Amino acid sequence: MTQLNWSDPPSQTAFPVAKAGYPFIFASAFATAVFALLGVGWLAALGLFATGFICYFFRDPDRLVPTGEGIVVSPADGKVIKVEPVDRTPYFVGACTRISVFMSVFNVHVNRVPHEGTIRQVTYNPGKFFSANLDKASTDNEHNALLLESPEGKKVGFVQIAGLIARRIICGVQSGDELKRGQRFGMICFGSRLDIYLPPETDIRVGVGDRVQAGSSILGKW
Repeated sequence: MTQLNWSDPPSQTAFPVAKAGYPFIFASAFATAVFALLGVGWLAALGLFATGFICYFFRDPDRLVPTGEGIVVSPADGKVIKVEPVDRTPYFVGACTRISVFMSVFNVHVNRVPHEGTIRQVTYNPGKFFSANLDKASTDNEHNALLLESPEGKKVGFVQIAGLIARRIICGVQSGDELKRGQRFGMICFGSRLDIYLPPETDIRVGVGDRVQAGSSILGKW
């Protein structure tokens, strides 16, 4: 049986929300209050619905993370849309396996580290905003690529890719940071995709169409 532990301290609130969502929530709540004071009922109701959805979108649930050598967990909630060998990439030297996880606006959008190790490189690239489920989104869209080296010397690449309506990639780590498996490291606001690049010898444990959760679903093991 796989053992589980916390990579981040559990939240002290019943409904944890990512800090990045606070400005959106406060702005929507303020507008709702103004509409209510002005007696514009339908706008107040719309504002209340929008505030509730924004709180839902920025939810940040605690996750128990699998322990054990060589386990790679999903960095994102969503649906696996690609599992394929790749001969070369801008982020990884040599052949590797790419797993793409598509996040709809209904998924948790907080991203987590797929494996413990040291961040060796963080590269941000501005770009376009094609739908994140398209092939060209990997290279043409705005994205932020991270390269991690595990304690065993294995390399793991994971790339935050903006989607059609996503307009903000958040990354809270930098080169040289030591991170734990399943630790929060950032998020992408309003629909997006994560590409994960794994060594070719990784035993892949997911397939196209699978639903995964950040920090808790095992993508593969070496």
